[in-house]
Amino acid sequence: MEDLLYYSLTVAICIAVIALLSILRSFTATGPPPALPPGPSLLSLITPLLFLGRTNFGIERILSAARSRYGPVFTLYLLPSRPAIFIADHVVAHRVLVQGGAAFADRPPASLPFRLFSSGQRNITSGAYGPVWRALRHNLTGNVFHPSRMGRFAAARRRALRGLVAGVARDAGSRAVVVEGLLHRAMFHVLVTMCFGERLATDAVVASVEALQREFLTSVLGFQVFDVCPALTSLLFRRRWKQMLSLRRRQEELFAPLIRACRAQRGSDANAGADTYVDTLLDLQIPEDGGRNLTEGEMVSLCAEFVAVGTDNTATEAQWIMANLVAHPEIQARLRAEIHQVTGGAGVQEQDLPRMPYLRAVVLEGLRRHPPGHFAIPHAATGIQDDDGGGDHATIEGFRVPRRASLNFTLVALGLDEAVWSDPLRFRPERFLPGGEGADVDLTGAKEVKMIPFGAGRRICPGMALALLHLEFFVASLVAEFEWLQVPGEPVEFAEKQELSVVMRRPLRATVVRCTRNAN
Repeated sequence: MEDLLYYSLTVAICIAVIALLSILRSFTATGPPPALPPGPSLLSLITPLLFLGRTNFGIERILSAARSRYGPVFTLYLLPSRPAIFIADHVVAHRVLVQGGAAFADRPPASLPFRLFSSGQRNITSGAYGPVWRALRHNLTGNVFHPSRMGRFAAARRRALRGLVAGVARDAGSRAVVVEGLLHRAMFHVLVTMCFGERLATDAVVASVEALQREFLTSVLGFQVFDVCPALTSLLFRRRWKQMLSLRRRQEELFAPLIRACRAQRGSDANAGADTYVDTLLDLQIPEDGGRNLTEGEMVSLCAEFVAVGTDNTATEAQWIMANLVAHPEIQARLRAEIHQVTGGAGVQEQDLPRMPYLRAVVLEGLRRHPPGHFAIPHAATGIQDDDGGGDHATIEGFRVPRRASLNFTLVALGLDEAVWSDPLRFRPERFLPGGEGADVDLTGAKEVKMIPFGAGRRICPGMALALLHLEFFVASLVAEFEWLQVPGEPVEFAEKQELSVVMRRPLRATVVRCTRNAN
């Protein structure tokens, strides 16, 4: 009943908005502007209904059909009056993201739910391109994510690994292992420690953060109903509206005391340095309002972003990689042989990872075949490149890009492009070894775009190096400690489900056999 009500409401609003815009344009038009990229006109009514009404809607089918008909740059209307421009070509993606520089480094206006959880788009993921966003990003990349400082949290990774290995060993003794929850718990342990410090990252705190953030990750797409006329939909979908407000309130109730505890620890220790993410936020002065400090609400949003993004994408990708290793035992055996050769049978250490090229190839193949997000976080034109001086649009491939339009890059399509990758649907890590078509791949996309699971250009994910470290360390350790086998009669299923990231619809179940006594 709720879905039917939503669909009817969405159609009515779409028709009203489009009719109103048509009338306004007829009175205000002064001349034909450059055309938008081509796209299906009928979907301007249909796609908002489907896209917003179902969180697991398979939009890839529509995108594939649109690309076949209209080319690699095309337009859909996923929200009334706001065009969504899709780019599904590696050359055009490089031209826009890398060569375009700051011209396409902005974000489109966020929907009401994301404004709520980001303190009005004042975080790194959704923040508008400008001095505040640059200050927030520089604070992250210059401190906690700086290569020279990531080693400070090696002990947290070892503790998380011990818990992960113990959990797998415990479950392996009596039943098939479902590794999804174990991976998430390990990642939450590391990210909560990096955010708040070892003394505050107790098992109880980690469990509370995990429960709350997992609820957010699995619910946030359902809040898309409020993208359409929130004043009305908040009344029609009151239960969902209350859940959204409750989630934000509980974020503040959980994270704010931890932030205050960090502040108190700093006040009692004159020699305390900026070791944790919260430490750096407490010191940060943003370039507005006379260089004021962040509010507590803004720090809550930034901490929630730090923990959620750093945990979910990495744990999701690790499960996809392990699923492929279960489905391809010959790849798993080759990887284990490399690990044993490097470590001599001892536990995997972080300093061992650079000497494991096949491990890196396995991780890269996982990212190519199963990027955690099928689309990059939408970009928007900043108006810097403006051919007519009006300041209201930029251009891509001769097409008009309004400033409020969203630019969407199909990451999964880039990784499956037959013009770049041979037999792209096959999981084959050897393609990233010398002689393979991916041997020289650059994940930053600086020279060319072959695959960009972390985005590219000025908005590239600031946690790319940390994510790669975590993927290599935890995957290598799981393979070194255990042999992972298919459950008899249960072949691995690779069907997908859209949450905040693209997860396995049926979480991986595996029969696990301990293959070494050495545990970290």
